[in-house]
Amino acid sequence: MRAQDSATPSSAIAVADPAATPHPTSAATSPADPPAGRSGTVLAGLGVMAFSLTFPATAWGLESFGPWSLVALRSVLAALVAGGVLLAARVPLPARRHRAGLAVVGGGVVVGFPLLTTLALQTSTTSHAAVVVGLLPLTTAVLGSLRTGERPSRAFWIAALAGAAVVIAFTVQQSGGALTTGDLYLFGALLVCAAGYTEGGRLARVMPGWQVIGWALVLCLPLAVAGSLVALPLEPVHLNAHGVLGLVWVAAGSTFLGLYVWYRGMAAIGVARASQLQLAQPLLTLVWSFFLLGEELSAAAPVAAVAVLVCIAATQRAGRGAGRRSRTVRSGRESPPARS
Repeated sequence: MRAQDSATPSSAIAVADPAATPHPTSAATSPADPPAGRSGTVLAGLGVMAFSLTFPATAWGLESFGPWSLVALRSVLAALVAGGVLLAARVPLPARRHRAGLAVVGGGVVVGFPLLTTLALQTSTTSHAAVVVGLLPLTTAVLGSLRTGERPSRAFWIAALAGAAVVIAFTVQQSGGALTTGDLYLFGALLVCAAGYTEGGRLARVMPGWQVIGWALVLCLPLAVAGSLVALPLEPVHLNAHGVLGLVWVAAGSTFLGLYVWYRGMAAIGVARASQLQLAQPLLTLVWSFFLLGEELSAAAPVAAVAVLVCIAATQRAGRGAGRRSRTVRSGRESPPARS
């Protein structure tokens, strides 16, 4: 009996199958673990900061390149950086079962979102595009819940919907309620990007986040090279400092480094919870657009910023409680659920 008693609380089942153990940065160690949860939030927040510079940098890049050339060159440069890192680290090829997911990541965040938003920025200001894309957190949370089985609490959804409502109201106030061709591009970008974020967050639970975006970029490299060869002769190139800096940032900063920390953060705190941090992205982009592009900052922006920050705080608080409950259910233990 004594031997059995000592064996029972050892929880050997949790570590018996190494193949089933998620990557150290995965969600299995995070929502219930405050230090890991905090680090995941910081990483996802850094990703949001990097993404908030994407639209201003794209506007700069369009000073030197056409939209198709900019997207193709962006993907080529980011893939070369990612491929070099993967090669230097001697990372083996991803398992065949993960390749379809990597294709979704590539199609969503490497090709689809950059292309559609770049086309939109030919007719929309960066500030307007930023607030429309502010619906991305809610879209990602919904797809993430459907794809990964996450079940955020009712409080989470109320806060997420409130944040989306603030963004929609701000968008309507900015645009006067009229939809443009650029808005149609942006709505398409929302869907493909949310799919890429969701699949990337799921894959980042079983492989490091930098490998997720790295392999997605390498997978898209042949298409990017072909696109560059076709687009560059057809679209004029007028190199200047802004254009080069914009291209470098969207390639190395937004596409590789930003997505690296973003996927690590999503793996740590969950797709739904991380996605709501992006409610701050439109407002950050407005600030960058004001300082870097000289675009006017609406008087409603500070009010929207405060409202969005309140909604973010509510989703993060609700997300922590949901994460603890989900972890308790997955563990298979008979103990009562953790309280929110």
